[in-house]
Amino acid sequence: MRKLIVAGAAAEAIIAIVALVAGGGSAGGRVMALAAALVGTSVAFAAQLVAVAMLRPAMTAETPTFAKRWVGGIAVRFGSFVVLAVLMVTLREVLSPAWLAAGYLGMLLVLLFAETRFLT
Repeated sequence: MRKLIVAGAAAEAIIAIVALVAGGGSAGGRVMALAAALVGTSVAFAAQLVAVAMLRPAMTAETPTFAKRWVGGIAVRFGSFVVLAVLMVTLREVLSPAWLAAGYLGMLLVLLFAETRFLT
C-alpha cells in the first residue's frame, strides 16, 4: 500500500504543477485550476486506495470471494465518478469542470495502469 501512496502523491504533484502552469492567464485563474485539479485527484486517489484495500486481502482467495471484492472495487470507483459529477454540477461556478475532470482522470488512469504492481 505504501507504493500506491507514493505513486499517487507523485501523480498528484505532477498534475498540480501542470494545472498551475497551464491553468489560465491570471494568477487567480491558475490557483483555481490548481484547486480544481487537486479536488479531482483527491477523489480519484481516495477511490483507488479503498478499491485496492478491498481487493488485496482476496488476492489468494477462491474465485467467488475475489470476484466480490473486485466488483466492490469497481463500485467504489463508480461511486467516485458520481461524486465527481455532483461536484462538477454544484461547483461549476467556482471550480472548472475541465480541471476537475483532468485531475480525476489523470490520477485514476495512472493508478489503474500501475495497480498490478500494488496488488502483489
